[in-house]
Amino acid sequence: MNSITVKAYAKINLGLDVLRKRSDGYHDVCMIMQSLGLHDTITINKSTLPDISIKTNLSYLPIDKGNLVYKAAALFLETISVKDGLFIQLDKKIPVAAGLAGGSSDAAATLKGLNELYQAGLSQDELKKLGVKLGADVPYCIMLGTALSEGIGEVLTPLAPIPECSILLVKPDISVSTKYVYENLRLAGEIVHPDIPKMKTALTKGNLITLADNMDNILQTVTVKDYPIITNIKNKMIELGALISLMSGSGPTVFGIYQDPLIAQKAFDYFKNHQSYGKQVFLTKPYWQPS
Repeated sequence: MNSITVKAYAKINLGLDVLRKRSDGYHDVCMIMQSLGLHDTITINKSTLPDISIKTNLSYLPIDKGNLVYKAAALFLETISVKDGLFIQLDKKIPVAAGLAGGSSDAAATLKGLNELYQAGLSQDELKKLGVKLGADVPYCIMLGTALSEGIGEVLTPLAPIPECSILLVKPDISVSTKYVYENLRLAGEIVHPDIPKMKTALTKGNLITLADNMDNILQTVTVKDYPIITNIKNKMIELGALISLMSGSGPTVFGIYQDPLIAQKAFDYFKNHQSYGKQVFLTKPYWQPS
């Protein structure tokens, strides 16, 4: 085998709570993660040239060591003591710097693809240990599905899958710094936290409405003050029939969960026709990792 094509799936945070800031500068979190059908496509080819070469459909993406795909490939080859060259084609569909773990998912898919391409036989746990060296979300993006994420994001527990639904994504035309969001997060005072235990119970029972009723993202307490467009999108999604609308991760992408696919389609059409909210609009479904 000289080539392999893999998919890198986007994720949203159904619930995102921050428990404390750690002495190492990271934060302990408690999140429920969900992967989506929206994905990037990565094709990896063994190359006769000695280096790792990347080509992408987005001209502004780095194609050197600044790209997580490059870092993941280099780390994997070093781990299995192989000095081959690689040519990697990265077709981006997941919005960049959007709170959807696009870069982390690309890195995870690269590790998984190379593991298969070289028939290296690394277990999922071994891949996760490699992945955390690249970023806190990478181990989850290796596992996929519905999961509880703790620690800095690397302690993962599979959960019952989210009930079938449609998920609308709108990325406003702004940039939000993850570092800025965490530096300005205040955990004291009257802050609404997601009820993670109730969310886990709702997932176990397959109750989408109860799940939605208890979802929240504590990082919104920072972003909505500085970026009112996030609140505007959330309110419009609710007006258009979403059970819940939240920002994903540190933003700025906003998602809405819809029980009725026809209502979701109408909401998608609205945002596609009113791009003052954001030009990147997607209608997708949850992705359940095949067993």
